Amino acid sequence: MTGMSVIFAPLLPWVVIAAGAGVAVLLVALALWRGLRGWALRGLAALALLAALAQPSLQNEERQPLSDIVLLVDDRTASQDLSDRSAQTDAAVDRLSTEIAALPNTELRRVTVHDGAQNGGTQIGAALAEALAAEPRSRVAGAIVVSDGQVHDAELTPDMPAPLHMVLTGHRRDWDRRLVIQTAPAFGIIGEETRIQLHVEDEGMVPASAGTTADLTVSIDGGAAQDYRVQVGQDLELPLKLEHGGQNVVQFSVAPVEGELTDRNNTAVVQINGVRDRLRVLLVSGEPHAGERTWRNLLKSDAGVDLVHFTILRPPEKQDGVPVSELSLIAFPTQELFIDKIDEFDLIIFDRYGERGILPASYFRSIRDYVERGGAILVSAGPEFATVESLWQTPLGDIMPARPTGRVLSESFLPRPTELGLRHPVTAGLDGAPPPEGDPGDKHWGRWLRQIELTDATGEVVMKGVDESPLLVLSRAGKGRVALLASDHPWLWARGYDEGGPQLELLRRIAHWEMKEPDLEEEALQATVEPGSLTVNVIRRTMADETPPVTVTLPDGATQEVTLTPAGPGRFAAHWQAPEAGLYRLKQGDLERVVALGPASPREFERTIASDEPMRAAIQASHGGVAHLEDGVPAVRRVSEGRLAAGSGWIGVTPRGASSVTDLRVVPVLPAWAWLILAAGLTLGAWLVEGRGRRRA
Repeated sequence: MTGMSVIFAPLLPWVVIAAGAGVAVLLVALALWRGLRGWALRGLAALALLAALAQPSLQNEERQPLSDIVLLVDDRTASQDLSDRSAQTDAAVDRLSTEIAALPNTELRRVTVHDGAQNGGTQIGAALAEALAAEPRSRVAGAIVVSDGQVHDAELTPDMPAPLHMVLTGHRRDWDRRLVIQTAPAFGIIGEETRIQLHVEDEGMVPASAGTTADLTVSIDGGAAQDYRVQVGQDLELPLKLEHGGQNVVQFSVAPVEGELTDRNNTAVVQINGVRDRLRVLLVSGEPHAGERTWRNLLKSDAGVDLVHFTILRPPEKQDGVPVSELSLIAFPTQELFIDKIDEFDLIIFDRYGERGILPASYFRSIRDYVERGGAILVSAGPEFATVESLWQTPLGDIMPARPTGRVLSESFLPRPTELGLRHPVTAGLDGAPPPEGDPGDKHWGRWLRQIELTDATGEVVMKGVDESPLLVLSRAGKGRVALLASDHPWLWARGYDEGGPQLELLRRIAHWEMKEPDLEEEALQATVEPGSLTVNVIRRTMADETPPVTVTLPDGATQEVTLTPAGPGRFAAHWQAPEAGLYRLKQGDLERVVALGPASPREFERTIASDEPMRAAIQASHGGVAHLEDGVPAVRRVSEGRLAAGSGWIGVTPRGASSVTDLRVVPVLPAWAWLILAAGLTLGAWLVEGRGRRRA
């Protein structure tokens, strides 16, 4: 095909030529006004001169017609595997491809869309934008999307230069039941109710046999499940109580119903970090000493600790004649603290306390029972622990992890972790720790100056002092815990004596181990997920020298064994690649751990009923249409631009008539000399006409 057009290449700016044209018009008008018979020829001469300045040329284009392009988007995401949608898609793509190929001067561009990365869902909007950017917009005659319509990036759909059609898979009778978590807290207080809002809803053509109620199952960390009967379509607020600190994995499941599209969206997983409310600590101090403020400063510096401090400032045997009424403004509530409300405390600390008859034996029996019920005591022993005033001589002696020999070792010594202490989380990895044996090296802890000699240790000795004597002993009593520190000189580290040491960190770990902090458990199984992947970091902390494999139960019920390798004292680890997203249970002996990889219900299965709603606005804006494959594969027609592009059983593409220039020829209308001769001839003719007119006159 060819095309002819006129182009100009002016010798002077158009402004100058326009000004010349204006002058020419005035001169011709003056000639007309004066009655000169050659005014018309003079005007034509001026026009010829102006044309010579504009240099008009004839441009001849040789054009090659270009084919139209139709985009065919093929949705192959996970939701397209439901029911018979995959077979529907195969048949539709084959039929549409054949019909588009049969259209004259038309090419097909097929785009296949798979599941988006990191649970991104169906990203047809981005796929269309990318495909459109790769083609000239002037050639795109239309786009056809074969999908269930559940597009998760519809806002990225570009403005189409031609009709956009949606061919829906699925069936109008489809229905599905799904579980939706509306709100869930990231943190929850241990022992208190945490509320989660959720609801169960039905979508699609729900049969009467589905009922209006559903069976909801809730389990925490894979433990015993609790069953509830709930109303479908009604918002629910479910109270939960977290039993331990750290990560709690809560799984919700709705029993599947026959006929629903899938049960993949019947499960939801929520991960809640259990945190303690303000910890209540009772500090019982005996004779005032230089390190007494150490414990108080440690506990008061923690905003999450409520401290009650009971101290003995005046022993009973002291007699100086001061009236009792002037010794105290209020009576200390010992009955309330040690009997009535003792279970409200998370930890009781005895700091250099000596039994001098102030607290009766019944109080110590109450404290012992409190520990056996799950409480905790920490004894920071001073010289009185080696005397008849020792707590060992009270009912607390029944739960003490070591017995004093009666000797007070007043000499300089270097606290060291034991071989066991290198693996115990309370003392493992403390900065500057000297080795259990031999030369401590350049970096070491400062020395202490006093230790109470202990023997018959029944707990775990994690630190030692003078002559290998136990310095820090940890043990369990019933459901509770006991820690015995056989020295009152940790405060020397805080003062920087002999370069000091990690005093605050050590005391903090002891206190938090007693309060059953999950990160300080000797025997623990942990699992963390690397962000954006299916890699699980399995960590086993143990006091043993070796550990057996961890058994992993997959979402489908199959099991695998993961072998752990040493990763430091008391630590074994492994990096395990999970095959798919879902809920995994890790078990080794009595230790269990539940970890959620990705969402329990992937985004592809949040909504499963076929619908054009997400892309309806883009389809209407392009004057496209929607067809249901249940009614058959629509025929493809060519329609003129601006006309209806969809109808019953058919969809249309718009021919664009695009072409490319293959050859270009430019020929001047007249050469410059011809324009000059023409202008001169016209001027001469005007002069002759006017001269003849004057002779006749």
